[in-house]
Amino acid sequence: MIPFLDLKKINSQYRQDLIEAATRVIDSGWYIRGEEVDSFETEFAAYCGAQYCIGVASGLDALTLVLQAWKEMGLLTDGDEVIVPANTYIATIFAISTNKLKPILVEPDIHTYNLCPDKVSAAITHKTKAIIAVHLYGKMAPMPDVLKLANKHNLLVLEDAAQAHGAVINNRKAGNWGDAGCFSFYPGKNLGALGDAGAITTHNRKLAEVVRALANYGSYEKYKNSYQGANSRLDEMQAAFLRVKLRYLDGETARRRDVAQRYIAEIENKALILPLSDIHTDVRTYTEHVWHLFVIRTTNRDSLRKSLQVAGIDSIIHYPIPPHRQQAYESWNKSSFPVTEQIHDEVLSLPISPVMTEAQVKAIISHCNKHRDTHHH
Repeated sequence: MIPFLDLKKINSQYRQDLIEAATRVIDSGWYIRGEEVDSFETEFAAYCGAQYCIGVASGLDALTLVLQAWKEMGLLTDGDEVIVPANTYIATIFAISTNKLKPILVEPDIHTYNLCPDKVSAAITHKTKAIIAVHLYGKMAPMPDVLKLANKHNLLVLEDAAQAHGAVINNRKAGNWGDAGCFSFYPGKNLGALGDAGAITTHNRKLAEVVRALANYGSYEKYKNSYQGANSRLDEMQAAFLRVKLRYLDGETARRRDVAQRYIAEIENKALILPLSDIHTDVRTYTEHVWHLFVIRTTNRDSLRKSLQVAGIDSIIHYPIPPHRQQAYESWNKSSFPVTEQIHDEVLSLPISPVMTEAQVKAIISHCNKHRDTHHH
């Protein structure tokens, strides 16, 4: 079986380092908000090129806390509109509605799966106060265009970089473009912890202070609560593990890029639409994408998925049901987002990881090339 993502194999490469990191934490006697978190925050901020980094409990918390902080700072208020791609993972939208803000779903660009500047522009009203740019699958949203719109209309920009650690446009990394960036370190991410974890990056000192307080029971000073806060902290153990893995992140990304490049060069089946296939004229797109996922599209995804399975190749659908079709947002169930629906009906993620063997890569390529669509439309 070729697994979709072999986390055990990924982490066992760093086994000795991880054991040392865990031992350091155990022996320190200090388990929450200690030196490991401080050091990781400094190291990750530097990695992203941001001034501040605040470790929190998850990527969803990161998004939720930034929006809450902007409300506390008087920059957002109940009912304000926040533009978000309709094909994002639902967590992005939860963060908006939890804060009593109004998610405005916009269709993505079918070629990049990311925000389309024209559609964003068309969705802006006098109630729009923020744009959440999601860097889906490891490729950054078109941030220069997004920032132009934001500056023109005086909007806040939040980067959902949960899948895009280390992705760049023009040598500027994800988490260093918007007013804030939010990261998830869920174990399957490119920079994954050994449990749940997340972080927020920003250049804004006030935002960093408010977020840090909110995540710690709304408190700047022990037992004095300035806000109705939460308990959302990156714990020492995960921070220690993340510090180990951050050192290897660029090497792992390079290997993901190698696999992606092989797939793009060697999968020749015309029934499959490969990532970048419509935009790969620019060779830089290879070096800027961090390939958290390698997502192909085909009108008969289910038969391909089944035949991969029979051949012992694991694949996953990211994501089968779009947010507007979920029970959680019943009032949207009748709305129509054809591009988003097409994406959710056609996408399939092939295995891509830094620990894949040459034989595994070859097997996947050859199976994709052999696969003949059994259904004729």
